[in-house]
Amino acid sequence: MNELLSTILAESQGLNIFLLLGIAIFGGTVGAKIIQQLHIPQIIGYIIIGVILGPVLGVISPKTIEALEPINLFTLGIIGFLIGGELKRNVFVKFGRQVPAILLFEGGIAFLLVGSLSFAALCLFFDWHMALAVGVVFGAICSATDPASTVSVLWEYKTRGPLTTMLTAIVALDDALALILYIISISLATFLTGHKEAGLLKMMFHSFYEVIGSLGLGLAAGLILRWIIKQLDDEEKILVFSIGLLVLTIGLAIKLEFDVILSSMACGATLINLSPRRSLRSFEIVRKFSPPVYILFFVIIGARLNISMKGQIWLLALVYVFGSVVGKTTGSYVGSVYSKAVSPIRKYLGFCLYQQGTIAIALLIVSSHRFEGPVRDMMLSVIILGVFILQFIGPLCTKIGLKKAGEVGMNITEEDLIKTKSVGDVMDTEVPVISAGMSLSEVIKVVSSTNNFFYSVVDNENKLIGGITLDDIRSTFATQELNDWLVALDIVEPVIVKVTPDVPLAEAFERAKNLDLEHLPVVNSSEDDGFIGVLNCCAVRRSLSAEVLSRQQKADSMA
Repeated sequence: MNELLSTILAESQGLNIFLLLGIAIFGGTVGAKIIQQLHIPQIIGYIIIGVILGPVLGVISPKTIEALEPINLFTLGIIGFLIGGELKRNVFVKFGRQVPAILLFEGGIAFLLVGSLSFAALCLFFDWHMALAVGVVFGAICSATDPASTVSVLWEYKTRGPLTTMLTAIVALDDALALILYIISISLATFLTGHKEAGLLKMMFHSFYEVIGSLGLGLAAGLILRWIIKQLDDEEKILVFSIGLLVLTIGLAIKLEFDVILSSMACGATLINLSPRRSLRSFEIVRKFSPPVYILFFVIIGARLNISMKGQIWLLALVYVFGSVVGKTTGSYVGSVYSKAVSPIRKYLGFCLYQQGTIAIALLIVSSHRFEGPVRDMMLSVIILGVFILQFIGPLCTKIGLKKAGEVGMNITEEDLIKTKSVGDVMDTEVPVISAGMSLSEVIKVVSSTNNFFYSVVDNENKLIGGITLDDIRSTFATQELNDWLVALDIVEPVIVKVTPDVPLAEAFERAKNLDLEHLPVVNSSEDDGFIGVLNCCAVRRSLSAEVLSRQQKADSMA
């Protein structure tokens, strides 16, 4: 740990670890807010800030990025866990035949296309043996889809529907497919470059060990976490145990040379399928905990870019990007048609699979050890530049695909809707009003002919004076004789709080909650007490809940 801190300190212009992380997280947040104003996914803002802090200003150096690798692994663990929570049994029942077909076509065609195009381009600079060796490795790396940026876009735009469900399943399983293709490719590359000591059989055995071991570790961790959650009701303790066990799973995966994402994904999938209700709290708490870690993760990805590259690198990177985009788009369409997937999946899934990230870079770093000198440097530069371009355009394309599929905003919660509305959007303007001089018998007639629980009392100029509730009327009957001269003004209660149409709904609800009120009278403005309506908090919440349910049912019916 001391070596890690000293490395970060020495390589970051004298910035201490907390100042460095603070700059990255705060800067990434500001960049995301600015980029969101342009209706572009916030992840691009994180990456741009990473470019500024990395290659432009040099605040985050390459050695610092390497030293911060544990944060990347922790983020991948969280991503895997939350993706696993989306892999419910009913997903595979509904899309059982479609998922493997689409997965194989989109990954396989991208692998073949990128491998072929890269081989053709590399032949301009290397002999065919080296060109083929590097080309197949590039093809394997491009088959991976970055789950972090994909899921980030899904959460940001509150999506729900068949495309979202299929996309989640594909990015969750893409890691395993990329590993298998990588093992085959690196074995061929090792043979072509003259290193025959590492045979295909040995590499395949290691792949089998990694995949099976990762799934087994995740299954065990999921069973343990399920048992722990069943014993707890305290959210703080659930958070501590969830994060603690997740970190333990990540550590064991690294120690045993398993895949971090597969292990944590298996943990999440085990938990959600064995305890679908009780485990929801664990996933929700981990999701709320994760934003700062995500921001730092994508800032570091942006900081990896080397902006001073030769023309050869740009050419090869553009070939890699073109092959990835065309291969993923074509493969997902062919797989969707073959498996008879619904129209939104056939048309738009390909748009959502372009982004690549740490998985691709991790495979690159491992594979680059099999090459030497200029070839190794070229591979690192090409893939990092290609990943950056795809990471930049991928989230935007994902947003476009999801929007065209009609799934944006279909997974909102009641709280999400509340944040978007003001009092004027939901207030009830068609409410009975009682004048101050109205006799009690007339008040009774108004109350008996309506279903309201709260009645605003106004003067001759329609200015708000106070309010009468059913409880006030009951108290009047219990304590006084019913006289003809008794008027509304005699039983009116003063208004404790009033709101205006421009007040945010969340703020109005908070005021009502603090004062234990269900109805808030609405007036024109803070200077004008002219009565215009009532905010019925209970009725509004019922209406918002119905809208949330309606959107979710509409999204589910698309499949």
